Amino acid sequence: MVSTYVIVGVTPGQPDAVVLEAAAFADRFHAELVCATVEPGRYVVDEFADGSILSLPVDPDLLDLDDEGFPVALRAHLTTLLDGRSLTWSTRAVAGDPARALAHLADTLDAAMIVVGTRERGVRASVQEFFGGSVAVHLAHRQHRPVVVIPLAPVAFRDELPWESTD
Repeated sequence: MVSTYVIVGVTPGQPDAVVLEAAAFADRFHAELVCATVEPGRYVVDEFADGSILSLPVDPDLLDLDDEGFPVALRAHLTTLLDGRSLTWSTRAVAGDPARALAHLADTLDAAMIVVGTRERGVRASVQEFFGGSVAVHLAHRQHRPVVVIPLAPVAFRDELPWESTD
């Protein structure tokens, strides 16, 4: 039986290292790995004890009553990464601000930690971070659980940091 949870934030196209490192933590802690994806364009309508939700789109013009939940392709990719390992894992689709949604899920499940990856390089990522801020930074300052940040593209100390670059 699982005594605790490790939450990992997942997105389509994210490097596998984030999930694989989170799986290693979950295995070490004998915890269930909960792969959580956040849909910022939706808001929570109802919530259940296991952290799963029902949501609706923020934009009423995009009214989609068929809340698909966790993306099928992302679940399939996670299955290829995690099946066959000696750990229990599950998925949750949550909605709203990514940091708030992950923190709330961690509170609901009384998770041991939250794992996220560093952001990608490039102008698009810089603009997204400028407007929304770093999920890892928000988690580190706005909730009480440990946050593990998986470095995805570390740079040498002599090189520009990702947010200093205009590539």
